[in-house]
Amino acid sequence: MDDRPIGVFDSGFGGLTIVRALIDLLPAERLVYVGDTARYPYGPRRPDEVIGFSQEIAAYLVGEADVKMVVVACNTAASVSLERLRDRLDVPVVGVVEPGLRAAAAATRSGRVGVIGTVGTIASGAHQRATAERRLPVTLTCAACPGFVEFVERGETDSDQVHVLAERLLAPVRDADVDVLLLACTHYGYLARTLADVMGREVVLVSSAEETAFDVAAILAATGLGRARGAAAPAHRFLSSGDPGWFAEMGGRLLGPELATAEQFPIGDGSAGASPAR
Repeated sequence: MDDRPIGVFDSGFGGLTIVRALIDLLPAERLVYVGDTARYPYGPRRPDEVIGFSQEIAAYLVGEADVKMVVVACNTAASVSLERLRDRLDVPVVGVVEPGLRAAAAATRSGRVGVIGTVGTIASGAHQRATAERRLPVTLTCAACPGFVEFVERGETDSDQVHVLAERLLAPVRDADVDVLLLACTHYGYLARTLADVMGREVVLVSSAEETAFDVAAILAATGLGRARGAAAPAHRFLSSGDPGWFAEMGGRLLGPELATAEQFPIGDGSAGASPAR
């Protein structure tokens, strides 16, 4: 058994949906979460910038926080940096793209799946590549949704403005007559009510959170890295590259009582390498 924590990171609050799923599925595990709120959103940024941020955070998690696994809980970061992190880190690295696609493929009846994400995620083509590589029997219609992350980060998850924006941005996937909508950004789960209203009752919304947690559990079981079930109740850590007080206040409303306080994450220039290497 391994008492080290699991590291999770996202550009802001979205990855807390993954944290919630991990806490519910693996209550004995300790978590260290980094929300890069000083540099969000990642979606409009250049891929090399996102890769640099991801490597910097992953290096901190492995080196300073001594985590036994890294969960890239941001679709934009996973789309452009996952393989680089897997090549460089000496711990397992889990992304959210493949788990989300598996869940969507299992939920669809027609084979027509909509995928919505940030500009960076959709432009990367990661979901199309993963679908082709795994020969999933689905046809994807993808749409970028700039602005959604900013609404969530401000706590505006059910305003008239976000509803109007959703009506416009979701038009391509509605026109494609999809029966499943994959939320390829962990922030979007907080907009589920608005997205469901716009898409209609017949469309199933799929998040990668639960499926990602199942992947983490499977890796822990296969590698023997799980924490002993009889161990003391875990204490989780939360860090923000922005204002920790605001992060704790907003994050606590989104996650629950597990997030009562947050620490400062020391950001650099984004060019740090993800070490230790294999």
